[in-house]
Amino acid sequence: MTPVTAATRPAPAQRALARAALAAHPIGLDTVMERAQLLDRYDRCYLVPVTAFQDIAARLTDPRRDEPFKALSIGGRRWFRYHSTYYDTPGLRAYHDHRQGRRRRCKIRERVYQDSGERQFEIKVKGGRGQTLKFRRRLGEASEPLEGASRDFLSRTLADVYGSDFDVPQDLRPSLVTDYTRATFVADGQRITCDAAMVCSDPQGNEVHAARDMVLIETKSYGHLTEADLLLHEHGHRAADFTKYASLAALHPQLPANRWTRSLAETFPRHR
Repeated sequence: MTPVTAATRPAPAQRALARAALAAHPIGLDTVMERAQLLDRYDRCYLVPVTAFQDIAARLTDPRRDEPFKALSIGGRRWFRYHSTYYDTPGLRAYHDHRQGRRRRCKIRERVYQDSGERQFEIKVKGGRGQTLKFRRRLGEASEPLEGASRDFLSRTLADVYGSDFDVPQDLRPSLVTDYTRATFVADGQRITCDAAMVCSDPQGNEVHAARDMVLIETKSYGHLTEADLLLHEHGHRAADFTKYASLAALHPQLPANRWTRSLAETFPRHR
């Protein structure tokens, strides 16, 4: 039997996710797609200690509310393991475009839902009103993430969003891998994702771990502040300027991080 150690024991944030998801009423994936798919949305990110997360989740999912948030449930599971590989140019064009806040920018990744084995090739871009737009195509079991069909999908998507003059990245290679546990809570037109125990690595074998007692909450809506945003503000939390792709700067401190510096120090306290 493998001994339980500090490295293998679930993080406090993972245990808090599980408790919150089990306490909420379940909702199936098909219903989520109908009520809150939100591929065209506004995202806000919060870095929240476990104790605050527990209180916020309990209030949002309280069955006495007019419309309590429900926990995504697939095949009886209510929290899920995510594995994402981000692709960038050798000069890290996508990273620097995001760091500099360029209006026309993209993130390109493969996402693997580890509990089901499903794979998606995803492109995230900024819309004209500053909203996040996500486009994706399902990958087959043996598909290469950057095969011809995905390359064509990338070119078509970026041309549709930004115009035919947009310089589509060509020399793409893996730049960052993220692994974490996620629970998702849903109400009409609102979705919050809650991530814990994030581990980031790069092709060179470098690795950083997020704080074990912190939950990364992302609210997703059509534009207005959600109930979750207002409750987070009530607890003294404001949206952080953070993206998981900024974790490259925790792996490589020589990279300029600009506005992400504070959030990186909070997320990866041992590495900044």
